[in-house]
Amino acid sequence: QAQLVESGGRLVQAGGSLKLSCAASVRGFSTTTMGWFRGKDRELVASIADGDQSTTYVDSVKGRFTISRDDDKNTVYLQMNNLKPEDTSLYYCNGIVFGTARWSWGQGTQVTVSS
Repeated sequence: QAQLVESGGRLVQAGGSLKLSCAASVRGFSTTTMGWFRGKDRELVASIADGDQSTTYVDSVKGRFTISRDDDKNTVYLQMNNLKPEDTSLYYCNGIVFGTARWSWGQGTQVTVSS
């Protein structure tokens, strides 16, 4: 059964940094575009393609967040720098296929940024 486990979230002061990890016990990780999402509406924050590992970011995090992946470990990361209070949210990862989530959602990891 597919499982996504996010970790790394915690309380941090504005301007601080965090690195989130998502360990994926799934089939097909290395051939799937992966994304980090946040909030109830699952806003797509960043994505990284399989193969050429091209990346996309929502405007609000460009220049501050960096997504990366390690296909040998079936893990995707989100380096978050210069955090702002508006980044406070529950963060999730998932695969993206034709614009939809590929696997069941994990529990997420809570990021809280204090001002």
